[in-house]
Amino acid sequence: MLLFLDVDGTLLPFGAARPYPLYEPAFPQAGTGTDHPLLNRVDPALGARLTSLGCDLVWATTWGDDANTDLAPWLGLPRLPLVDWPDSDDDETTGPHWKTRPLVSWAAGRPFVWVDDEITDADRAWVAAHHPERALLHRVDHRAGLTEEDFAVLEEWLARGGRDRAG
Repeated sequence: MLLFLDVDGTLLPFGAARPYPLYEPAFPQAGTGTDHPLLNRVDPALGARLTSLGCDLVWATTWGDDANTDLAPWLGLPRLPLVDWPDSDDDETTGPHWKTRPLVSWAAGRPFVWVDDEITDADRAWVAAHHPERALLHRVDHRAGLTEEDFAVLEEWLARGGRDRAG
């Protein structure tokens, strides 16, 4: 099972009225040279939580390879595959998010989970109509980023074999 993972708003929360907790790196950062000013908002424990899901993690972010050079070491993750976004002028106000079609293409018929803070019902409808396999599109609140409640949803869906609840 693939898990497409966004960064901004998903791992790196923003926009809350309250101050964010700040974290120290839990893993050696030698040689990364990261100067990202908000990286300390990302809880390093999220790396182990994501790994425990048993999915093949894939960066689905505009961070590009910075996700591997800056964020993966912070989270204790290896280099992950990275979705290479096509240049596009899709109007995301009238249809699915600009990431939706490339993610379905990248999945190539495999089941997947997509975790992002910008997923809408238009994305869910498009994936349901154009993707032959199971898919969970889970929207995260950008003000909090991934929470225990989000992990509970992901774990439950994965435990059911990627099936929605009956009835």
